[in-house]
Amino acid sequence: MSSEYWLVRRYIERIDKKDRNKEFMSKTNDNGYMLIFRGTDWYKGLSAEEMQTVADHWMAWFNRLTEQGKAVAGNPLEPEGKIISGKNGRVIADGPFAESKESIGGYFLLQVETMEEAVAIAQECPGLPFGIRVEVRPVAASCPLVRAGSNQQQQLAVA
Repeated sequence: MSSEYWLVRRYIERIDKKDRNKEFMSKTNDNGYMLIFRGTDWYKGLSAEEMQTVADHWMAWFNRLTEQGKAVAGNPLEPEGKIISGKNGRVIADGPFAESKESIGGYFLLQVETMEEAVAIAQECPGLPFGIRVEVRPVAASCPLVRAGSNQQQQLAVA
């Protein structure tokens, strides 16, 4: 293992379990929502000018949300990547292999008050008329595994 690996591992081990969540989980938690854009073949059948128009609308939408303080991050994703699986992450395959209508093409991270507001923003997506699907998910305030472990420790302490 590299020296960087061991430095990071020692650093993580020094962090109190309570603080570990604060240190490594997203700072966006209470009102954070992620828009996940599914479908990477939306542009098929469009001319170069039409694709540019959709891209311009998409950027104008993101820029407006950013100026309003509602979008705090967002990026398209490259079509290729790696799939890591198996014990200790030993299986590495090219991917993703999902059908293009299911592939994740990008995301926005929103800072809004309610799920309803996040859904309303998703409904404005310029890609919807071209087959893009938008998944809206709340960002967890903490890792569900850490919460489950804390609950289990609390139950053991009471017993």
